[in-house]
Amino acid sequence: MDDDRSIIDLLHALDRLPGPEHLEFPDGFDSMRARIRAIQLRKRLNEDFGTPERDQPVRLDDGIQDASFSFGLRIPPGVTEAGEWICVRLSNYGDLAVVTTPKPDSHPDLDAAVADGALSERDRHRVESALKEMEYQLVPPRLLLREYDGVTWLADAEPAGEVTWWTRFFDYL
Repeated sequence: MDDDRSIIDLLHALDRLPGPEHLEFPDGFDSMRARIRAIQLRKRLNEDFGTPERDQPVRLDDGIQDASFSFGLRIPPGVTEAGEWICVRLSNYGDLAVVTTPKPDSHPDLDAAVADGALSERDRHRVESALKEMEYQLVPPRLLLREYDGVTWLADAEPAGEVTWWTRFFDYL
C-alpha cells in the first residue's frame, strides 16, 4: 500500500521536528491558526450534518491540555445515518486528522466502519470531503495503532509496546 507507506513516512518526518521535550507540539506551532481551522471545520461539518431543528450539532472540544492534539470534534448519533458517534481529532503536527467511530480502536479504518454499519458512505464522504478541502491529512487508525518506533523518549517508555503512533500524535501525554 503506497498510501500507507507515504503516511508512515510522514509520521516519522513529523516525529523528527524540533520541539519542546514535552512533545505536545513542534517548534513554531501556531495555536491560533489551529483554533481558527478547528472552528472552520466545525462550521463546515455543522452545515453538512445540521438541520433547522438541530442547529450546531457538532461539538468542538477545545479545552485539551497536556496532549499531542488540541481539538476534537464529535458528530452526535442523532445526526448521522448510522446512528453512531463520528469523532475527529486534530493533531498539533502537520495538520493530521483521524476519524473514529466512536473510539480509536473501534475500526481499523473507515472502510471497516462502513462495512460494519457504524458509518454510512454518505457520512464518510461528508467528513472526508471537509477534511480534504481544508487540507488536513487523514490518517487511518490502523496506522496509528502500530507500536511507536520513533525518535523521541516515548520509544523507551515502559512497558514496551504500549506506546503507539496514536499516543505520539493524537493522545494525552
